[in-house]
Amino acid sequence: MAKKQQRRKDRRQGQERRVQQGAQVTEDVAYFLSQARQKAAQKPIEALSEAQGHYMLSIDSNPVTFGLGPAGTGKTYVATALACEALLAQEVRKIYVARPMVDAEEEIGFLPGEVDDKFAPYFRPVRDALEERLGTGFTEYLIREKRIEICPFAFLRGRTLKDAFVILDEAQNTTPKQMKLFLTRLGENVTVVINGDSSQQDIKGPNGLDDAYSRFVGKPGFGSVVFETDDVRRSALAQQVVEVYEAAA
Repeated sequence: MAKKQQRRKDRRQGQERRVQQGAQVTEDVAYFLSQARQKAAQKPIEALSEAQGHYMLSIDSNPVTFGLGPAGTGKTYVATALACEALLAQEVRKIYVARPMVDAEEEIGFLPGEVDDKFAPYFRPVRDALEERLGTGFTEYLIREKRIEICPFAFLRGRTLKDAFVILDEAQNTTPKQMKLFLTRLGENVTVVINGDSSQQDIKGPNGLDDAYSRFVGKPGFGSVVFETDDVRRSALAQQVVEVYEAAA
């Protein structure tokens, strides 16, 4: 009898702890969400160039937008910031991030750890922008709860990406076959941004970015913005570097 009573007592205490933990998580999420919305209000997204303005308008107006052009023009940051806005406004349920793992030739088993750990070095540029817009704690929570999800190409087949803001970064390093795989994953209620700079292609042969752009440019639902050297906003030094390399090309 005493053992049964002790077991019941232990169960009640366990239930109480879970309720308390759940309440704490709810409070933490509410705090993170409040902080993220304050950040968004204090630092609204503003176009730093005419091209960025067209880019933001295209993302707002089309299910799919291609952003092409040199590094430092804000393609990744603006797309990520708009994804955060959409998530905070509950226009989408998730943010998906895809990016080719060229160094590992998509064989992510080469790197140690779980899938998220293996993809982490490639995810870093997007994560930096997420943390700036949402805060580190909230970003970590959203990743843990799969509201922000990393999508290596090796695991895309058979999936449907829906009710989401989807970012494909460094798309110049996809093959046409990978790009087709990615585009055929897209479901209902998605905003998709495909970014890349063909001058920084690291794979041999045709790339998926140029192939898809040539196929879909001008089609209904597909927008595109081509950034130029003058649109580089990372720094004056970065702009000078881009100009020198382009002049030599």
